[in-house]
Amino acid sequence: MVNKRLDHVGVMVKDMDASISFYTQIIGFELKGRIMHTNGVIELAFLGFGGSDETELELIQGYNDSLPSEGKVHHFAVTVPDAAAEFERLKTLNVTFVDEGITTLPNGYQYFFVEGPDRERIELFQR
Repeated sequence: MVNKRLDHVGVMVKDMDASISFYTQIIGFELKGRIMHTNGVIELAFLGFGGSDETELELIQGYNDSLPSEGKVHHFAVTVPDAAAEFERLKTLNVTFVDEGITTLPNGYQYFFVEGPDRERIELFQR
């Protein structure tokens, strides 16, 4: 039986430095490690929050530079305590919003999407 925990989400990127900068300075991730793959071509970076052993974001450069316009992953979600406050904070930064506002689901959950450097979608999600 496998552990019931998502370990990481891999996102292919064109510019590792730009992506690390975006995810650490804008979204709030911490860089946990950056390595070259054993094949000597692919570079990997692992990001997380608060030094914990939670699901990580893995950035992958060098695997495929032919990314579709929306990136190689449709989206991944980051939990936020207050979607409205996060929406306002990100409006003050150089961030591209996918949504014009916050969507509230029937169960009260709220979310909105922004784009990363390679147009990958990041969902900011409040339960």
